[in-house]
Amino acid sequence: MAIIINLDVMLAKRKMKLNELSNAVGITPPNLSILKQGKAKAIKLSTLDSICRVLDCQPGDILEYQSPDEPGKL
Repeated sequence: MAIIINLDVMLAKRKMKLNELSNAVGITPPNLSILKQGKAKAIKLSTLDSICRVLDCQPGDILEYQSPDEPGKL
């Protein structure tokens, strides 16, 4: 998939653990882990909104598009 999830980067920048984000957002740690690993098939806009609110970031800080044609990527 060409969408990269940078949730781990934002968590590190905010010095926050996955469990802390889980409690603040109201999403189970296993579901956030699936998202963090890039294995999620979809994300609700309300979930993205909550994550951005808690991490004080923009959706583009978490989601990134990489073309499959870029050499050395994917």
